Amino acid sequence: MTIKSTTDIDRAVGLRIAALRKAKGLSQTALGEVAGVTFQQIQKYENGQNRIASGRLQQIAQFFEVPMSALFGESEPQGQDEMFPFLAEPGAIEILAAYASIEDSDLRRDVLSIVRTASRLSVPQTD
Repeated sequence: MTIKSTTDIDRAVGLRIAALRKAKGLSQTALGEVAGVTFQQIQKYENGQNRIASGRLQQIAQFFEVPMSALFGESEPQGQDEMFPFLAEPGAIEILAAYASIEDSDLRRDVLSIVRTASRLSVPQTD
């Protein structure tokens, strides 16, 4: 029996690849050049539309200098794999990098407070 459709695992691997790519500040085109595919193919991998061949998955893991198991979430502490969907949000990596660059702990706490307040304000209130 041959399985051709993508699975939840394929989608989770794609999210991890997208998060690693964004964390390195790479475009889909740049990652595609490393993996020997087009940016459209990288897009399909990251969106979980296409499965990734094991050889290509190994190339990507080596490029990011992570074990292949990291792409499957096997080397992450319990619950940490739940963060990857959040990191795939546009701007998430950038806001995290900017937050991490703030050296003053009081200022960090204030920034977090602002973001939490903005988050609460963006949720429609039910009366």
